[in-house]
Amino acid sequence: MALNQIVNPTMYPSPTIPRRFMVISPFKTINPQFSRHPPHALSRRLFLTSVCSIWDAITGGGDSNPREAIAAVRNGMQLFKKGDVSGSVTEFDKAIVLDPRQKAYLWQRGLSLYYLDRFEDGAEQFRLDVAQNPNDTEESIWCFLCEARLHGVDIARKQFLQVGRDSRPVMREAYNLFKSGGDPEKLVNDFSSGQASDYFYASLYAGLYYEAEGKSENAKFHITAACGSPYGQRFDDYMASLAKVHCLCRNWSSGFV
Repeated sequence: MALNQIVNPTMYPSPTIPRRFMVISPFKTINPQFSRHPPHALSRRLFLTSVCSIWDAITGGGDSNPREAIAAVRNGMQLFKKGDVSGSVTEFDKAIVLDPRQKAYLWQRGLSLYYLDRFEDGAEQFRLDVAQNPNDTEESIWCFLCEARLHGVDIARKQFLQVGRDSRPVMREAYNLFKSGGDPEKLVNDFSSGQASDYFYASLYAGLYYEAEGKSENAKFHITAACGSPYGQRFDDYMASLAKVHCLCRNWSSGFV
């Protein structure tokens, strides 16, 4: 989720165009601070002071309070990373009250809702977001995870959200695993000797796959492995924090550090 050229915000991106060339959300594109993954070439706070005025300019502003909404999202993300999931949802909901335009982009809120067992609300959040950002592999998977808890794996798979091609091989394989079924052990094995981030994401999503199937011990094994991996321990990645929060919410003592 890198800085991108500004285009017409009312247009939906073509699934054939890589997401890095599109601007849909100020949180996911103009402002790197709200990305899941730390950017390599840009400061996480580079555009924090200007994003509000840019977003107002392209959307019309109105009676919203985008600066305060951004602060609430930032606070919510920090609370989540510290393990205060309920507090994070309070802040994300506050952001929506301050600036209702944000609701369609708050993937962070969807993750928090999952850990509060608010699966219907979480699925709604991810479906809203994918409607605006139809190339987001992880949100498609998280929508499945919410709906699997509501309706079971088979029904959730029948209504699986189709998204564009992810640039990360590990997430392409994870997407196919959740969409069509398969062996999560193969996902981990295929990426066990690659980049540290690949092993982390393979382990995390293998564990989440097992959780959707109700196999808690297998889920625990892989998600605690993700937490203990070099990437899970060292990188300022929202999903690395999520793995720790997952362990905290499941009372797996080795996870949250």
